[in-house]
Amino acid sequence: MGIAETNEKIKELEKELAETKYNKRTQAAIGLLKAKIARLKGKQELAQSKKSHAFGYSIKKSGDSTVVLVGFPSVGKSTLLNRLTNAKSETGAYAFTTLKPIPGVMQYNDANIQVIDVPGIIYGAATNKGRGKEVMSIMRNADLLLVLLDIFHLDHYHALIKEIQDANIRVNQKKPKVVINKRSKGGISVSTIVPLKESKEVLKNVAKELGIINADITIYDTIGVDEFIDAIEGNRVYNRVITVINKYDQIDYLTKKQKKEFDAFVKKYKPLLVSAGTNYNVDKLKKLIFDKLHLIRIYTKEKIKGVDMNEPIILRANSSLKDVGRHLHKEFLKKFKYVKIWGKSAKFDGQVFRNLDHIVQDKDIVEFFLN
Repeated sequence: MGIAETNEKIKELEKELAETKYNKRTQAAIGLLKAKIARLKGKQELAQSKKSHAFGYSIKKSGDSTVVLVGFPSVGKSTLLNRLTNAKSETGAYAFTTLKPIPGVMQYNDANIQVIDVPGIIYGAATNKGRGKEVMSIMRNADLLLVLLDIFHLDHYHALIKEIQDANIRVNQKKPKVVINKRSKGGISVSTIVPLKESKEVLKNVAKELGIINADITIYDTIGVDEFIDAIEGNRVYNRVITVINKYDQIDYLTKKQKKEFDAFVKKYKPLLVSAGTNYNVDKLKKLIFDKLHLIRIYTKEKIKGVDMNEPIILRANSSLKDVGRHLHKEFLKKFKYVKIWGKSAKFDGQVFRNLDHIVQDKDIVEFFLN
């Protein structure tokens, strides 16, 4: 089956899925439809990757974390990038001002956060329309996605989320814990210690459709067919998303219908309202980005071997002393004797820790002692 035929078959199956009402009698059929679509999309992606020889965008990750601005053309991504960072991205009141990814650095709470403005997404980006695959590749490697909407086009939200989902990026979801141990015979067994959204029989049929014949499958999270398919496919990326509505300064120009839709959207999705043009709420957005990245600042007590300890070490939440030492110098771990900590993770100031697995907290001050 060629790419064109595969595309048509996917459209047929998606149409059938959309027209099938979910109930107990149809849950097995719906599960199989979703599995068939996933299998065909997998083949489609493989064929497209073999066919494509185009050079992708080259953006080197830098700083303490990477955030990607996502949106349709003309929503104000370039203007917002300039407000957030030191970048000088070209802006204009017309579509496709940004033709290639433009990075900038947002400095906040001593952290250097890379923010990338990518070309505006268009419908079909996940299937490589408008060089969408290259944009999606940058998004898959980001630590956080910022979905930017124009206040006059909130309907773009669902289209954007669909493109992101179709690129195998799962937004604001936890990766389901599913363990699959394949074997040579015996069929498929499904075991779980939590309630499931679908019957085990439905999940077994989905697994068979995706090429699993003999396996012990253990499920540790309450999931349905969609999450189960994601676990089997294994090529999903799980990322956090901040939803932002831009051009809030123009709210008075909304029609009554648009205002009603705006109020309903804000109530349901709780986006941050900003105006990149007037700088409204941009500082609030910076704080939200920092908080969503779950970054912590670790300070060290004095200078050791030329390392400037006045600047904080920026790490992810739940980092350990081992992560701190690794960030400073690899020799720290080899020669580690003990460490003293002042801050939230210590019971008292200057508490001694000899275990590198100790979890540090934001604004802890640490002092390493080496052999």
